[in-house]
Amino acid sequence: MKQIVAVVKPYLVEKVLEALKYSPIEACGVCEVKGYGRQKSYLDEYRGSEYSMAYLPKVEITLWVEDPRVDEVARTIVEVARTGRMGDGKIFVLPTFGEPPETA
Repeated sequence: MKQIVAVVKPYLVEKVLEALKYSPIEACGVCEVKGYGRQKSYLDEYRGSEYSMAYLPKVEITLWVEDPRVDEVARTIVEVARTGRMGDGKIFVLPTFGEPPETA
């Protein structure tokens, strides 16, 4: 079993979750987060003056998937969430801990 953590733009979350509806996922969690990468920050205007938003809003989708299906699920997320612009997000694939050892 692997844990997939996908950080995507907020307006793409519903599309990603809809695409994953029939995927072989054991469990799923969704959380609003803020952060930045190469995009650093952006300027916004509020009441006539510009200010910098150091952290951008994102959504973190955490999935638990059986090992043989990890590539399929990650590929689905990339296909739906990629816009081709900076700040699309990241996908991390992590091993899960605390699993009992496999027996032959």
